[in-house]
Amino acid sequence: MVVMGVSASGKSTVGEALADRLGAEFVEGDDRHPAANVAKMARGEALDDADRAPWLDALHAAIAERVAAGKDLVMASSALKRRYRDRLREGLAPGAVRFVHLDVDRATLLERLRERKGHFMPPSLLDSQLADLEPPTAAEGAVVVDAARPPDHVLDEIVAGLDALDAA
Repeated sequence: MVVMGVSASGKSTVGEALADRLGAEFVEGDDRHPAANVAKMARGEALDDADRAPWLDALHAAIAERVAAGKDLVMASSALKRRYRDRLREGLAPGAVRFVHLDVDRATLLERLRERKGHFMPPSLLDSQLADLEPPTAAEGAVVVDAARPPDHVLDEIVAGLDALDAA
């Protein structure tokens, strides 16, 4: 499962809590960025598709490894564009990778970014991420939740959404 959204949507917080609730391993996608990507974002420069390619390859490898081993995984990753999500599920069985989109309004995101300390992503890059965001469609089978609410509410809605997908 990939918990996705723009920076400050709560991917890490919700992803870790979801992994705990589901008894799955948690992987922080930001930790897989090449040093050059982190430096670029820290300078306030947006990543482009070429920058993201080796990062997406690393994330895909981590997902494929867990799927092959039959291990449950929750990964935090922006997965902003459809083609990025397609890369993450490439070569895997249909339904092997599910996406949870944490949808948050711009004002809340900006407030969270300004309050966050010690992260390489500056608030100045929020608009570039929002511009790149291609929310998952119903065809992708993603669970979409309003993540401006408290994490416990978000988790309950995710689990209910996953249950509904399983029942369909």
